[in-house]
Amino acid sequence: MDLTILYRGPLASCDYDCPYCPFAKRRDSRAQLTSDREALERFTAWAAAQTGDRLSVLFTPWGEGLVRSWYRRALTELSHLPHIGRVAIQTNLSGRTAWLADADPERIALWCTYHPGQTPYERFLGKCRELSARGIRFSVGVVGFEAHLEEARRLRAALPPEVYLWVNAAEGRTYTDEEAARWTELDPLFPYSRHPHRSAGLPCRTGESVISVDGEGTVRRCHFVKAELGNLYDGSYRRALGPQACPLAVCDCHIGYVHLETLPLYDVFAGGVLERIPAGPGAGPTPDGPLVPGPTRRTLPLLNP
Repeated sequence: MDLTILYRGPLASCDYDCPYCPFAKRRDSRAQLTSDREALERFTAWAAAQTGDRLSVLFTPWGEGLVRSWYRRALTELSHLPHIGRVAIQTNLSGRTAWLADADPERIALWCTYHPGQTPYERFLGKCRELSARGIRFSVGVVGFEAHLEEARRLRAALPPEVYLWVNAAEGRTYTDEEAARWTELDPLFPYSRHPHRSAGLPCRTGESVISVDGEGTVRRCHFVKAELGNLYDGSYRRALGPQACPLAVCDCHIGYVHLETLPLYDVFAGGVLERIPAGPGAGPTPDGPLVPGPTRRTLPLLNP
């Protein structure tokens, strides 16, 4: 089996306090951190044992994982396993990078988000340069708030041209054509993020070759569909895998719509779907013409602790 897994354990604490994030500056208790570590170690042990499968893993924690030793250890260990095609994590890049010296740079990758106002620009850029010096695959991105535009332009100018800078449309934000054009100058693929994508009844790789797993091992087709497919650890999820149409009206998050078969994003990000790295700078078809905008982007609801 060739399977991509999006893992999200109970970790929900973060060292940043971004005003647009429901988990800003949240602190997990010691018991919660212990639970998250045990869940991650269980998942890592399961993934290591699946030598008959070909796995790719993206960690998508609500909080910041790389400030926790168990996430660094999991990424390092998985990167050395021959049946792991790629292991990646979404991170704010606030932590140190020296630990990457022990990882396999051919298999590990980072999906980094720059949050202006949360970290000094030079510090973040310095971390990016450390990644480049270590030969680590990574992408860098920002949330498309107008207040972030100049900082994003500054970062784009300083990064090597081969480093992809992506832009996420802000939740609840509607962009005029003029505003969208400014962001598209930085990220030619921004139009894919600008509008939610109509997905109801359309074929999607989630539930077939892509699954979402939580800390209990519960398997769902993706982070956004609550229906359960089974459990990872008893193998019951395997019986539910197969071609499945999306049950939701729209999909408005990159880690969801990148898997829609009606979009060309597997070609655009060929070899870099997990870490959000295009096959080449701005590679692949642009969304001009065939893309049909969906409804206005919804506001992200705050989740209960």
